[in-house]
Amino acid sequence: MSVLPFDQRDGSIWMNGALVEWKDAKLHVLSHGLHYGSCVFEGERAYGGVIFKSREHSERFRKSAQLLDFEIPFSVEELLAAKDLVVAKNGLKNCYVRPFAWRGSEMMAVAAQHAKIHVAIAVWDWPSMFDIATKMKGIKLDIAEYRRPDPMTAPCHSKAA
Repeated sequence: MSVLPFDQRDGSIWMNGALVEWKDAKLHVLSHGLHYGSCVFEGERAYGGVIFKSREHSERFRKSAQLLDFEIPFSVEELLAAKDLVVAKNGLKNCYVRPFAWRGSEMMAVAAQHAKIHVAIAVWDWPSMFDIATKMKGIKLDIAEYRRPDPMTAPCHSKAA
């Protein structure tokens, strides 16, 4: 199956408060978020153009950033509006929504409190993993053998990259 790489798609991505062309949404290879994992994200779905539990996701997104000691420079209300805008701008009704934030390239050190916090929101078509016949049968779940790391090892309650 041939899949179009994400850096070659068309559409718009909301980035730091403005819509940019999908192919122009870039960051530098020496961004702190890439090297030190100072990045947080949410994985959301829109159904019929409405993002499921959008407010709850936005609140958790901001809390995850606080756990990594950085502040998202947009309010929950601004994030809600931005997510709705980028879903509408891309003309998608049923899609995956990915807001994420990261420390930029202003500093390259483990502690980078002076690195700018960037925020982007991308959306893309991501159809169901199951055809209708499989959905009607239901799915089987199992319990994984692995366990979460101890909460004192890292801020494991954050959805960090």
